[in-house]
Amino acid sequence: MTIRTRFAPSPTGYLHIGGVRTALFNWLLTRRHGGTFVLRIDDTDAERNRPEALQPILDGFHWLGIDWDEGPEVGGPCGPYVQSQRQHLYVEAALKLIDSGHAYPDYKSADEISAERKEAEKAKRNYIYRGAHRSTPPAECRRLYDAQRTVIRLKVPEGKPIVINDLICGKVEVQPELVGDSVILRADGRALYNFATVVDDVAMKITHIVRAKEHLSNTPVQVLAYEALNYPVPQFAHVPVVNAPKSKEKLSKRKMKQFMTDDVVQRLRAAHAVPPDWTDEQIKNSEDLNPATVAFYRVLGYLPAALVNYFGRLGWSLDDKTEIMPLATMIENFSLERVNDSPASFDPDKLLWMAGEYMKQLPIDDKVAGVIPFLRRANLIGDEVDDALRRKIRKVIEACGDRLKVYSDVYLYASFLFRDPEYDPKAVKQRLHKDGIREHLTAFADVLKTIEPFEPAVLEEKLKEYCDARQFKLGDLNHALRVATTGVMVGVSVFDGLAILGRDETLRRIGTALGLNM
Repeated sequence: MTIRTRFAPSPTGYLHIGGVRTALFNWLLTRRHGGTFVLRIDDTDAERNRPEALQPILDGFHWLGIDWDEGPEVGGPCGPYVQSQRQHLYVEAALKLIDSGHAYPDYKSADEISAERKEAEKAKRNYIYRGAHRSTPPAECRRLYDAQRTVIRLKVPEGKPIVINDLICGKVEVQPELVGDSVILRADGRALYNFATVVDDVAMKITHIVRAKEHLSNTPVQVLAYEALNYPVPQFAHVPVVNAPKSKEKLSKRKMKQFMTDDVVQRLRAAHAVPPDWTDEQIKNSEDLNPATVAFYRVLGYLPAALVNYFGRLGWSLDDKTEIMPLATMIENFSLERVNDSPASFDPDKLLWMAGEYMKQLPIDDKVAGVIPFLRRANLIGDEVDDALRRKIRKVIEACGDRLKVYSDVYLYASFLFRDPEYDPKAVKQRLHKDGIREHLTAFADVLKTIEPFEPAVLEEKLKEYCDARQFKLGDLNHALRVATTGVMVGVSVFDGLAILGRDETLRRIGTALGLNM
């Protein structure tokens, strides 16, 4: 049997981390077994769908490297792959179920049903809906429906439990008297999710349905729909949900807002991912920048391979120790048997660590190419990158070393190497206003005029010699040099920075700092 899996996002918002994890599990399973991965757009919820949200979903998968064999942009033999373009198929399937005695039209109004439900609640008994025509002969049901279109309900067979043999959750049994006759087609001909997804899975010959555990409650009705359509029930595998960090609550955009810390806000500002006049509160409450979405990590410059590795480890493991896994290793070893049946917890700090590990392994030329768009976004460089500028960017990246975990970190640690310093008043007061600093900074500037070669190791040695000879604290002059040439107290090594700036620019900046009045 050829495995066919699918991921079916709804275009209601940005690509969510939990959705990506589910899609990745489907993709890994398919790739390991040489099957077919289908991307289908489930847009039956017309009230919540946002057509403009579709392209960011596709772009997000492209960026992560999760490709699909059938679906939007690539086509396939089972198209179209957008549910709103398949409505006629749902109507046809629903009518077939009426004709076969598995469904019936229901004319009871929503108000009547609501009244019955309230009455049952008062009597403290379960309310399970059964329509008046569930025992009406199929031919009569069809005549009634043709005469007056109304909702169509799926008939729940009585007498035997609904069995779900889940590859992760195990055997699940649901008694039929606990399942109501569900609406599968609205009076206007639009299918409900539980029916549309089954009709599409049948048409697209899906063999394995790997999805979040929150969908397990939908499964009994869907199993009945598969059986009514006389189609083998696919293998189900309901993966545990992804919880928010340090929480037992499901990961959500709202829940993740609390992790928009001041450090994260600083990264977003440094990445020029927000308008410069936005307040911290505006950034933290932005709908477009949320740690629960893939777009958030893309705008900060995370390597997609790091995200794929991290998402793949959310609830699945190769063993009890391996964290860093190349994609080929994940594909070769992925199995549903090793998916944990407990919720996974998303950890932004661990993801940042993993991003740093991947950045360490990246060839320097790839780092240069990756940093350039971020430098352009900040207007630190122009469109043209000549050999001299490329060499400078390379030196900056080498100076950043392991500090560079994501591409936007270049702003935090080295933006001042591409522009004039923006002097932090606190840093100036703390480092340049100390007793004797101005005199020693002036004197060491004279030393800098004669240093050859103007390289980090030599600069460090000469600063140490200068301080030793005058019995002046090395740390004080080191910090003063940093603030004088960069404007801030955080960044690459002072000596790396001086060498990258060069002698003339270093002396110019020291002169500017000595003339500050703040």
